[in-house]
Amino acid sequence: MTRTFKGVLIAVLALVAIAALGIVVPRPLWHDEPVLAEQTHRILMLSNPIHTDIAIPVDGDLLARFAFLRTAGLDLDNPNLRYLVFGWGGRSFYIETPTWADLKPGPVLKSFTLDRSVIHAELAGNIPEDAPAVTVLNIDAGGLERLKQFILDSLVQGDGGPISLPGSNYGPNDAFFEARGYFNAFMGCNTWTAAALRQAGLTTGLWTALPWMLRQSLDLHNDRDRFAADRSSVKGL
Repeated sequence: MTRTFKGVLIAVLALVAIAALGIVVPRPLWHDEPVLAEQTHRILMLSNPIHTDIAIPVDGDLLARFAFLRTAGLDLDNPNLRYLVFGWGGRSFYIETPTWADLKPGPVLKSFTLDRSVIHAELAGNIPEDAPAVTVLNIDAGGLERLKQFILDSLVQGDGGPISLPGSNYGPNDAFFEARGYFNAFMGCNTWTAAALRQAGLTTGLWTALPWMLRQSLDLHNDRDRFAADRSSVKGL
């Protein structure tokens, strides 16, 4: 066994160990599992191989709190609107890679250094709940309020409110906004989603850099009554 092969093997085993610890060690480390009230709210975690978003069902309060989305051209009065979807990520990769076909070396390399961050907001219609891309979660009213505030606090505020990035959107039903913090692949979109879910009252793993790690940690550290349905694909407006 060559020295190079030994080094590669050690590096792989170290990464596996780190990933396992990131899933198994809970965050917060010590907590009492709250008892859900009879009146709960459903939120969705949407996943693809590298990224997660949070979808919140629309109601009057949500539309009022996020009314600034209108300034970016989003039609909050669309009769088919059912969810507001939010994700956090690196400006370069997020904006320049709307599909896998648009993948370029520059944004990928940027994601392994430090990149300015953005919030992606999207309007969605009905989202089925029976396939692998969706995790349906139950939270209480307090958790829903903290989740909304966490998303709002993640936005950079200008004189007129959150700062949109005109011309960066993928289509008519989404928009990008300046966000707080810096992105890299190790502390990125999925660790932001995990932090948001912790604000909502859920327990995640200590470090969940990839969607599968976050899903596994949610399954491991939360009671079954937190999971409302199976998982599914997403349909837009």
